[in-house]
Amino acid sequence: MSLSVQQQLKYWGIATAVFLVALWYLGNVLMPFLLGGAVAYFLDPVADKLEAMGLSRVMATVFITIFGFLVFALLILLVVPALVDQTAVILESAPGYVNTLKAFLKEKLPSIMDENSILRRSLDTLAQMISARGTALLESVVASMMTVINLLALTVLVPVIAFYLLLDWDRMIARINALLPLEHADTIRTLAREIDHTLASFVRGQVSVCLILGTFYAIALMAVGLQGGLVVGVIAGALTFIPYVGALVGGGLAIGLALFQFWGDWQMIGIVGAIFAAGQVLEGNFLTPKLVGSSVGLHPVWLIFALSAFGSVFGFVGMLVAVPVTAAIGVLVRFAIRLYLESPLYRGAHGAAPPAESGEAAGREETA
Repeated sequence: MSLSVQQQLKYWGIATAVFLVALWYLGNVLMPFLLGGAVAYFLDPVADKLEAMGLSRVMATVFITIFGFLVFALLILLVVPALVDQTAVILESAPGYVNTLKAFLKEKLPSIMDENSILRRSLDTLAQMISARGTALLESVVASMMTVINLLALTVLVPVIAFYLLLDWDRMIARINALLPLEHADTIRTLAREIDHTLASFVRGQVSVCLILGTFYAIALMAVGLQGGLVVGVIAGALTFIPYVGALVGGGLAIGLALFQFWGDWQMIGIVGAIFAAGQVLEGNFLTPKLVGSSVGLHPVWLIFALSAFGSVFGFVGMLVAVPVTAAIGVLVRFAIRLYLESPLYRGAHGAAPPAESGEAAGREETA
C-alpha cells in the first residue's frame, strides 16, 4: 500500500529537519566532507573521460590527485605570497591615491575642496584610516580566512576524502539508485538528472569560467604593469559567477588603479579598459556558451539570497551547501509548477486548456 501525500510530506519534512539540525550542530565537522564531496563532484567527469581513454578508475583517480597536489603546491608557493604582497602594496599606496584625488579635485573643483568642506574632511579621514589600519586589516583578513578554512582540513582531510569519494563515486550513485522507492523511482531520477544538469552547468561550468577569466585578467594586467593586477584578477574572477558583477567591480577597480598609476598616459588606461572589454567578449561569446550553456536555472538574485541566508544562519558551511540546495529547490519548484499547470486546481473541473499566452509562459518557464 502506497503512502498518502500527507505521510510522504511528513517523512520528507523530518528528513529536511534532520539535515538542517545536523548542519547547525555539526557544521565544523561536516566542512571537510562537504569540501571533499564538492571536489569529487567537480572532478568526476574528468575521471570518467580518463576511464574512457583506457585508464582504470584507480589510475584515473591517482592521476587527478597527483595533478591536484601539483597545482595546490604551485598556488601555495607562487600565487598566494604574490597575492598577499600585492594586497599590502595596494593598502600602503591607498593614502597616496587619496591625496592625488584630493589634489585633482582641488585643482579642478576648488569650491568643493576648501578646508571646511565635507568632501575634504571625508577624504582626510579616509586617508588616515587606511594608513593607520590598512596593514592591520590585511592581517585580520588573513587570520580570519585561516580560522574559517582550517589548514588541517585543506592539507589532509579534504584531499583524502575527495580521493575516496572520487574513487567510489559511480558505485555510490548506483547504490543510491538501487535504494530509491520503487513507486517514485522514475520521478526521482528525472528530478535528480535535472538537479545534476543545473549543478553541472553552474558549478563545473561557472567555476571553470571564473578560473579562466581570473587567470586572464591577472596575467594581462600584470603584463601591462598595473600594480595589484593579480589582486584585481582574483576579485574579478571570483565575482564572475554573478553576471556582469565581476566585470563591473574588477573593471572599476582596475581602471581606478590605472588612473592613479598611469595618470596622463591615456593609452595605458585605455589598454586596461580594453583588457576587461576583451574578457567580456571572451566570456559572452566563447566561455559561457561552451562551459555553462544557454540556461542554468539559477537566477543571480536567487543565488545571492541563498548564499546570504545560508551563510548568515549556518556560517561558511552554509555557503558551501547553498548552491546545491538552491539548485534542488529550483528544480523542485519548476516540477511543482508543471504539476500545478496540469492539475484540476489550475484547469478547473472541465480541464480547460490554458490561454495561449500562459502556455507560452509555461514553455519559457520549463526552458529556464
